[in-house]
Amino acid sequence: MAKTPSINLFRDRKSLLEKFITWALTIGRLIVIATEVIALSAFLYRFSLDRQLIDLHDKIKQKQAIVLSWKENEAKYRDLQERLLLASKLSSTGEQTIESFDEIISITPQDFLISNLTYSQERIKIDGDVGSVTSLSSFVKALKKELNPESVSIEKIENKSSSGVITVSLSIKLKKK
Repeated sequence: MAKTPSINLFRDRKSLLEKFITWALTIGRLIVIATEVIALSAFLYRFSLDRQLIDLHDKIKQKQAIVLSWKENEAKYRDLQERLLLASKLSSTGEQTIESFDEIISITPQDFLISNLTYSQERIKIDGDVGSVTSLSSFVKALKKELNPESVSIEKIENKSSSGVITVSLSIKLKKK
């Protein structure tokens, strides 16, 4: 007997739940696989970053060893630089001091005997014996003219009539440069 073809005009409709389950089993499986691939690649990338971090730490330790080996030389070099800077400052200060001494000596009257001369950046102090008040007055005027100080003051003046001299102590305040 021959089979007769059948025509079925009624379609078998699936419920919404069945459609969701079918979709979840096909598309959901692909989503899970893609998520696992992303997680696995992130995990592997983390390993490469850790390896780079370890390599960088090793390089830092090597460079630290080099820096530590040069530390003593660096300290010597800096000390030498500071000494050279101090020497150059003292050299220029010494030249200024010598010039100031030369100026003071050149204007000192014949009858003024300097017993003590103290020089600092801010002040010059002169102790000595002078023969007359006019010599002292001319010396103070000459100091004001030559050194151009901020002030010249007589700190101590004592008349020693037994030796015929006047003991004087002058303080010269220099202008700041």
